[in-house]
Amino acid sequence: MKDDVKSGVFNHSETLPHIAEDTDVIVDKIINMVKGYSPNANTDMIYVAYHLAKAAHKNQYRKSGEAYIEHPVQIAYIAAELSMDHVAICAALLHDVIEDTPYTYENIVTLFGTSVAEIVDGVTKLKKIQYKDHQEEQVENLRKMFFAMSKDIRVVIIKLIDRLHNMRTLGYMPREKQLEKAKETLDVYAPLAHRLGISKIKSELEDLSLKYLDPVAYEEIRESISQKKSEREAFVADIITVLKKRMSENHIECEITGRAKHFYSIFRKMYAQNKTIDEIYDLLAVRIIVNTVAECYAVLGIVHEMYTPLPMRFKDYIAMPKPNMYQSLHTTVVGSDGTPFEIQIRTWEMHKVAQEGIAAHWKYKEGKSGKNEMDKELEWVRKLMETQADIMDADVFMNSLRIDMFSDQVFAFTPQGKVIPLPNGSTAIDFAFAIHTQVGSKMVGAKANGKIVTNNYKLQNGDIIEILTSPQAKGPSRDWLKIVKTSQAKSKINQWLKKECREENIIHGKDILEKEAKRLNIPFSKLFRDEWLQPIYKKYTLNSLDDLYASVGYGGLSPQKVTMRLREEYIHERKLKTPEPNERPTHAIRRKTNTSGIEVKGIDNCLVRLSKCCNPVPGDDIVGFITKGRGVSVHRVDCPNIQPDVLSDEDKKRFIKVSWTGNNRSSYVATLRVEAEDRKGMMMQITTVLADLQMNCDSINARKLRDGSSVMTFGLEISGTDELKKAITRISNIPGVSSVVRTTN
Repeated sequence: MKDDVKSGVFNHSETLPHIAEDTDVIVDKIINMVKGYSPNANTDMIYVAYHLAKAAHKNQYRKSGEAYIEHPVQIAYIAAELSMDHVAICAALLHDVIEDTPYTYENIVTLFGTSVAEIVDGVTKLKKIQYKDHQEEQVENLRKMFFAMSKDIRVVIIKLIDRLHNMRTLGYMPREKQLEKAKETLDVYAPLAHRLGISKIKSELEDLSLKYLDPVAYEEIRESISQKKSEREAFVADIITVLKKRMSENHIECEITGRAKHFYSIFRKMYAQNKTIDEIYDLLAVRIIVNTVAECYAVLGIVHEMYTPLPMRFKDYIAMPKPNMYQSLHTTVVGSDGTPFEIQIRTWEMHKVAQEGIAAHWKYKEGKSGKNEMDKELEWVRKLMETQADIMDADVFMNSLRIDMFSDQVFAFTPQGKVIPLPNGSTAIDFAFAIHTQVGSKMVGAKANGKIVTNNYKLQNGDIIEILTSPQAKGPSRDWLKIVKTSQAKSKINQWLKKECREENIIHGKDILEKEAKRLNIPFSKLFRDEWLQPIYKKYTLNSLDDLYASVGYGGLSPQKVTMRLREEYIHERKLKTPEPNERPTHAIRRKTNTSGIEVKGIDNCLVRLSKCCNPVPGDDIVGFITKGRGVSVHRVDCPNIQPDVLSDEDKKRFIKVSWTGNNRSSYVATLRVEAEDRKGMMMQITTVLADLQMNCDSINARKLRDGSSVMTFGLEISGTDELKKAITRISNIPGVSSVVRTTN
């Protein structure tokens, strides 16, 4: 591997291989691979595990029609590609045995030992418990996985490999299941692979998710890459030839390859930065791998002598590694023809870690890494478990997980020079609690780079933050919960509030729940009945209504989840058929569930969204527009943004026929703007009309104009234009109302 200088164009070795052979042959290959990197491994155990799994899964088949044993064998092969030990290989082969066959945990312990059994159990889903919804089930499975992962990292590595193979074969699943699995993969498993530094798995998971979530964008990017592939490869080949010659002249032993950017990474940049594919600088990239850190910086100097570097496009991840252990130098330079491209420079060890992440140096590999090093690498998992322990609500858990584990990072320093990595958007308060709970609890102010800043100051990379404390500090304020970003800070603040402010929490929680009940138009006194509350007490380990109020008051329990559960009982008792409310919309008219109410002619596998510019509802004449990277956007036919005079010739070809499906049961929110006399009782008359029409108000706003009139806006939950027309007619008939119009504002 370390010959004088190696070169190649667009090395795709990051993508794990697909294997399709007889399973006996594949297992033989796995055995040989394990013997190659671990000569003392117990490969006989692998044979036994394989034959047990094959027998256990006999007569079981996957959706593709393949024998089920194909799945665990493929997972074991990928695990061997990551150089995992024989215990992990056995667990990979047996990972579905407890879940899908009569074999038990005790059977696995007896036959293969506790280590294999615990990994298998950690990967096994919690299927015996009945959950209210998929998200609640997902959260509890994640809790279990993280707990097992904190004890043995092999659990999550096998879980990621399992998800990778499932995504590779997702084409055999129903469309609904494809969307569910792809979204879950993009939300949880790909970011988890990224957090663990396993780019081999992360990149393929993201690309496969994009393929199912937005097939239009996926194909568009694939075609764009394919069209100019030869041109780009020729450009990179020329760069490699020049670099190869210069490195040889400087006696630097290295390998130089072209790096292919994966589709989802391109999609994110196109979407987030509103760029075309030709405007993405690091689409063209070269990777230089050397032997030592000193050579990395020497190569950087040579590169900057040869090409002009772009300002603000240099990143030193060697001096300041990413939280997932990634190290490399990144610089974007301009070629002789003016084309910008990226160069990455790293050592062989850095390259291995960049590809395999935590799997590259974990404590189970013979003689390669000690327990202390691995414990340090997994410290973030234990902190994650601590901060998530008090979170009862599934939505809150998922949101905090995305922030703490999946967000981009910002690096700030203590005055002593210690680096504190935090999620992007973190504040001075987050920084204080990241140092120590006592520092956060006694915080009275902060300095950034020597200057006093507010508590909500957002940290910037390289900031030197000094936290000002006082023994007389009263402790965290409830308002801090609105400022902090990390669940660690929120958890510590909530713990303090829970302990020190119980009476205040009870009052605050009751007030929150009363407002939520009022929003749902249900009398508070009729909602909180003891027989309806008992299941909630049991689920969240509460003893009384005061405990419930306190939990809501300090933020441990979502008020929406409590009132929704009680509302279901209230509606069931009265045998009402009231639509389930969802999240409050952020624009005037928006679908509050998925977009299954739209049928796209000739296409049944793309994402559909209702456009924000004209906000169509059932009853409107509509047309579809195929967007770049965001599926099909549905507009009203009279939307000003799709009229011929504002579109290019190319865009005019993007229209597609769409229609409302006859069984649409989704709810929408339409905003009506009412201009009327500013007199007492006007608002009450309008809301009375809406109540008579049995329309729920999602939002109400009013303001007085200088001419003595008033303007009111009402967000109304509707199922189509017929209901909207009735509301407009009835409100227009109220004396003093001069105008009623549907608006998007």
